[in-house]
Amino acid sequence: MRILYIGGTGEISYSCIQESARAGQRVTIFNRGKSSEPLPDTVERITGDLTNDADYARLGEQTWDVVCQFKAYDLKVVQRDLATFAGKCGQYLFISSASAYQKPPAGKPNAHIITEATPLENPYWPYSNAKKETEAQLMQWHESGKLPVTIVRPSHTYRRNFPSTIMSGDELAWRIEQGKSIIVHGDGTSLWVVTHSDDFAVPFVKLLGDKRALGQAFHITSDDVWSWNQIITAIGAALDHEPRMVHVPTATLCRYNPNWTGPLWGDKSHCVAFDNSKVKQIAPQWRCQVSMPQGMKRVAESYRQRAAAFVPKAPMQELMDRIAEEQTRLGA
Repeated sequence: MRILYIGGTGEISYSCIQESARAGQRVTIFNRGKSSEPLPDTVERITGDLTNDADYARLGEQTWDVVCQFKAYDLKVVQRDLATFAGKCGQYLFISSASAYQKPPAGKPNAHIITEATPLENPYWPYSNAKKETEAQLMQWHESGKLPVTIVRPSHTYRRNFPSTIMSGDELAWRIEQGKSIIVHGDGTSLWVVTHSDDFAVPFVKLLGDKRALGQAFHITSDDVWSWNQIITAIGAALDHEPRMVHVPTATLCRYNPNWTGPLWGDKSHCVAFDNSKVKQIAPQWRCQVSMPQGMKRVAESYRQRAAAFVPKAPMQELMDRIAEEQTRLGA
């Protein structure tokens, strides 16, 4: 099969092209060509700018068995994809987000165990709503025969960067190594799911070219759940530093910075687990191989390669320090 990856060197997509190449697929990636990470010898690169319509139009001059769209965050991009790939691909695979699922989960026993039937209803995060709207439009095109669509929803999938909540993974690692306080929402006991991209890639590649996946949505995640306290502790262990956690109510954090409302109230403050039985119908032998503690050790190796060049953003660090000081004084 001829597989086009739009992206291909990101946190998730790089593992997917590696797995595609191992599966014997003919892989082409389209991106700016700025990544220093090596590509498999069999992978072809088309260098171009996603925002340049002339560069992008070249992709529609060929036919593809599958187009994997990793770089669409709103309707405008997929509308251009319809014009570019309609009649030119056998499957259009859109990377959505599990953050679009209903938050907080409600309405039935064990509602925190998310299936693909869980409503897409996240009123807190514009990013998630844009994914939901894009999914709806794509499914309309699929049903009308304009574009054969499959939707995949990752949830907090990592490879080179530590899982974090209100700051980047590198900022989190830097603060741990500097002995600075780490802000953790709530009491740190809410349950979360993190998935290494190498594990994500295995069932993802199984979906490519499989007619059973057309017109369907799948999430791909680990079956394991961890508290945020456990995740932060594992990151500290991977860095050989014990993190100094300061627990702060989610509502309080959102008052400090309203921009955290989406990532926290709309996602990470809620207990979630995922039922992956749907994707396992297509990849029945698949099980995640990289445990969360093992994954944190892998990320630490990557982080150490770039840590010397990391420059923390002063406003964020000042805000973290202020929150830690004020909340500790209150007995947080």
